[in-house]
Amino acid sequence: MRATASQARRPAGRNLTIFGAGSWGTALSVLLAANGHQVTLWARRPEVAAHIRRTRHNPTYLTEVELPVSISVTAALEEAAPERDVWVVATPAQAVRALAEQLRPWAHAGLIVVSVAKGLEIVTLKTTTQVLAEVLTEVPRERIGVLYGPSHAEEVAAGMPTTVVAAAPSCAIAEEIQAMFMAPTFRVYVNPDLIGVEIAGSVKNVMALAAGMSDGVGFGDNAKAALITRGLAEIQRLGVRLGANPATFAGLAGIGDLVVTCMSRHSRNRYVGEQIGRGRTLEEVQREMQMIAEGVPTTAAVYRLARQLGVEMPITEAVYQILFEGKKPAEAVRELMTREAKYEDWLPRTVMAEPPDGLSASESVSSR
Repeated sequence: MRATASQARRPAGRNLTIFGAGSWGTALSVLLAANGHQVTLWARRPEVAAHIRRTRHNPTYLTEVELPVSISVTAALEEAAPERDVWVVATPAQAVRALAEQLRPWAHAGLIVVSVAKGLEIVTLKTTTQVLAEVLTEVPRERIGVLYGPSHAEEVAAGMPTTVVAAAPSCAIAEEIQAMFMAPTFRVYVNPDLIGVEIAGSVKNVMALAAGMSDGVGFGDNAKAALITRGLAEIQRLGVRLGANPATFAGLAGIGDLVVTCMSRHSRNRYVGEQIGRGRTLEEVQREMQMIAEGVPTTAAVYRLARQLGVEMPITEAVYQILFEGKKPAEAVRELMTREAKYEDWLPRTVMAEPPDGLSASESVSSR
């Protein structure tokens, strides 16, 4: 019997390590082991690794999920990193650089590095693949990619249908990532627009904070829909300014991930925003959480990046002011609603192919 195209493309079982035993790293370890790969899961804390080896359950994240005995678990980088085909980086975005520095002695030219961490580094304003490429100079840039999209770990671990995007500077590498992760309940598409996918997957967490704040204050579906839609416009503006393809933001990494993160009960960022909308402080909410809400540091990074590039992002600015400057959510909403009147189209005048019907070119260049 002839293999299908996707079956023919599937690589032989890889020897890979997932760095980060949080909910996403745990879920992906089960998925990749089921796909026939030789999987090692690295946990930062030795006691966590020991607990998983002993019980086959993560003591903190996805505690009901049983890890197959085929998955090796360790807290020692010298066991997890050497002689691997693939590294999957599943740590928080702000920890990626420190991890990469530790991993550098074992990096090699044949390695594929897949980041599943979403966010911008707060100090440098770089994406996670940019950080990895900067540190892991032994790995060719085209071999460093991402796996992003609407994918809550709880649902992936439960085998619920999920669809995501693989992106890398090389389409051939993106296709290898696709084949590696593809499963009957986990469908992977390829997108060659790496910067667009990364910006979409990172900035959506800022919008999820805003959506949660709207819920916490008690606003309705109209407000949530407005935040999602105008939030997407902001993400597009920033992405296009950085060289992204506008079509990316209508896809899984864009509107797909934005919707699920703004709406789902699983979303940490939406939860943090909701609690702040109810009147709690950021410090209070973070103190009680076991998991990290990536949107908080990403808000600070995106706010700075937008100002640096001259990109208008009013929702991001409002979230920043609420998180870090003490502005009340209701006041921020009032200011957003009473901004000067605008046209809805978000593309800068320089990229519009022609002015709207009835307007001359000189009339169409006015600020939106």
